[in-house]
Order: sequence, then structure tokens, then C-alpha cells
Amino acid sequence: MSHALQDQRPSRAAKSAAPSSLTQGHLPRWAPAGIAVLSVALGSGLGAAFGLHSKIQWGLLAAVLFVVITYTASSIVENRRQAKDRVATSVVWVCFVLALIPLLSLLWTTISRGMKVVDGDFISHSMNGVTSFEPGGGVYHALLGTIEQVALATAISAPIGLLTAVYLVEYGKGSLARAVTFFVDVMTGIPSIVAGLFILTTWTLTLDMGPSGFAGSLALSILMMPVVVRSTEEMLKLVPNELREAALALGVPKWRVILKVVIPTAIGGIATGVMLAVARIAGETAPIMLLVFGTQLINNNPFEGAQSSLPLYIWEQYKVGSEASYDRAWGAALVLIAFVMILNLVARGIARWKAPKTGR
Repeated sequence: MSHALQDQRPSRAAKSAAPSSLTQGHLPRWAPAGIAVLSVALGSGLGAAFGLHSKIQWGLLAAVLFVVITYTASSIVENRRQAKDRVATSVVWVCFVLALIPLLSLLWTTISRGMKVVDGDFISHSMNGVTSFEPGGGVYHALLGTIEQVALATAISAPIGLLTAVYLVEYGKGSLARAVTFFVDVMTGIPSIVAGLFILTTWTLTLDMGPSGFAGSLALSILMMPVVVRSTEEMLKLVPNELREAALALGVPKWRVILKVVIPTAIGGIATGVMLAVARIAGETAPIMLLVFGTQLINNNPFEGAQSSLPLYIWEQYKVGSEASYDRAWGAALVLIAFVMILNLVARGIARWKAPKTGR
């Protein structure tokens, strides 16, 4: 009996010393980077060997190889459970890179081609007296029109969208709230040309108003409003109910709770939603073509006469077809991207400044 127990002890010790399937070997930290480099090399080699001329195909091959090699290496060194986890992580990274490549390519192309003409003269001069086929001219009149039209559209849609979202979150109940939500969702998918045609019918033809930047702003506000409503609604829903209840328990009226507690708490997300709506309308061309018409001259008055805008200016210059007009189109595209980026930075600064202070 004692001999049998002694014979069993080494086997139990050996079992306890053996690594479990969940804690056996691990790939080194540099393994993902090394596998990525190896996958790019193999993808490029296979693409060249099979005569694939598109770098996109090479990249897709490298992405597939990255996932396959990661799974194989992890299965051999670690275990299948860890291999599945690494595959999921690898797929996420591959999708992130695939989504990032077009954005970086777009930015690089716009910056490299737009910087040829973007300077102080390009921003401070219009196309007055400049033939479209010749070099020279600038985007001042288009930039001024875009700023005025976007500002007017924001002044119209932001308050209406904010108040609508407050109604839906704080007061809305029953069929009316459901109807408002339904029509807001429908308006989100309205094409820009439809909004332009609606304002053309009501403002220009029915009321006999001529082309103006304000008419374009009315159409842009229709496109901007549902984005503001939906984004603001979601941000207001994220405000904890405990904050509302605490303020109401102190006897504060509900409208003051909304004004002093709810909106300041969600101001960061609200500002971000407004900037998303601004980015949505800043590049619209169809309503401007229908309602603003465009001009080569500087028009400081958005309520009278034709105006230009950066998207319309880009289309006009590209339509000319000369090398100089192409350069001006890329320069205007770079100015438009910078304009939206500056607005986003300003909105983030305002949101951080107005956000409630946190502390112990």
C-alpha cells in the first residue's frame, strides 16, 4: 500500500508541474508588429509574382496573410482560445487600417496638390478680372459666401434642433413625440437637391425672391436640422437622471433644471453634434447651384444678389478643365477642409470651457 502511494506521488507532482492549456507559452510583445511586417512583405511578393498591378490588391493580400499567420502562430505557441482572441483583435486592426488608408490618401492628395496655390493672395483675392484658363485669382468671395451661409444655417437650425431635442427627451410623450421622431428620421435621409427644390419653389418662385446666400442657408438648414436633433437627443439621454432629481428635489423649476443642469452637462456632445451637422452642409453644392447661382465677384450681403461658396467654386473650376483651374479647385478643397477643421477645434474649445467642472 505504501509502495503504491509512493508510486503515485511522482505522477501527481508531474501533473502539477505541467503547464495548463490556458497558461502555456505566449507570443512576444513584438510579435504583432513582426507579423505585420512579414505579411506586408509576403503580400507584396505574391502580388508582384502573380502580376497584380494594383497596390490595393497587395494590401488586401497582406491583410489576409496577417490574420492567417497570427492565428497559426498563436495556435502553435499558445492555444486555440488565445488564437481566436488574437484573430478577433487582428480583424479589428485590419478594418481600422483599411478605413484609415483612404482618409490619409485623401488628405495627402488634397494637401500636396492644394498647397501649390494656397497662400495669402489666394485667400485674399477673388476671381474678378481673372480668366478661368489663366493662373491667378483666389477664393475670398467663395470663402466669404461659405462662412455667411453656414453661419446663417447654423443660426436657424441649431436653436430649433436643440429645442426639439429637449422636447423629445424632457417633455415628449405619446403620439406627438413619436410623430416628431419619425419625421426627424425621415428628414435625415432627404437628398440635398430635394431641399434645394423645396426652397426654390417656396422662397424663390412663390415669394418672388431672387438668388441670395440666405436662400441657400434655408436649404442648408433643412439638411442640418435633423442631424442636430438626433445628436442632441442622444446626448441629453446620457445625462444621469439623478442630476435632474437632485435639482428638482431642491424646488428648482424644471425649465431651470434643463437650462442650468441638463444642457451644461451635455454641452460637449451637443457642440460635437452641431459641428457634425456643419460638416454635413459645408460641402453641399446642389442647393447653392439652385438658389445662390454663384458669382466671380465679392458679395458681402447674403440677403441680396448671387453669392459663391467653396463647393460651388470647386465645381466651377473643375468644369473649366485647365491646369490652373484644377490647381485652384484643389486649393479650394484644402481651404474647405481647413475651415471645417477649425470649426471643430473651436467647438471643442467652447465645449471644454462651458463643461461643468469636476472635482472632489
